[in-house]
Amino acid sequence: MHIELRFFASVREALGLAGERIELPSEVTTVGAVREHLIARGGAWETALGQDRALRMAFNHVMCGPEAELKEGGEVAFFPPVTGG
Repeated sequence: MHIELRFFASVREALGLAGERIELPSEVTTVGAVREHLIARGGAWETALGQDRALRMAFNHVMCGPEAELKEGGEVAFFPPVTGG
């Protein structure tokens, strides 16, 4: 399955890129599994997306939890929580 990845704010800065298109292994079927797959790359990926980091996720422009199921050609976005004032 192919998906588009988008990274925003401090996640984008830590990774040095705003997005990429990737092909996922067949066992990666949820947004949470995408996060784990990217963390396994190690280095900056592990630091930016690690489970100890508070991150928001979206699939196809809709906020979601890690259990959200993927669809071919979809878009997964990662970004830090937003605070307002």
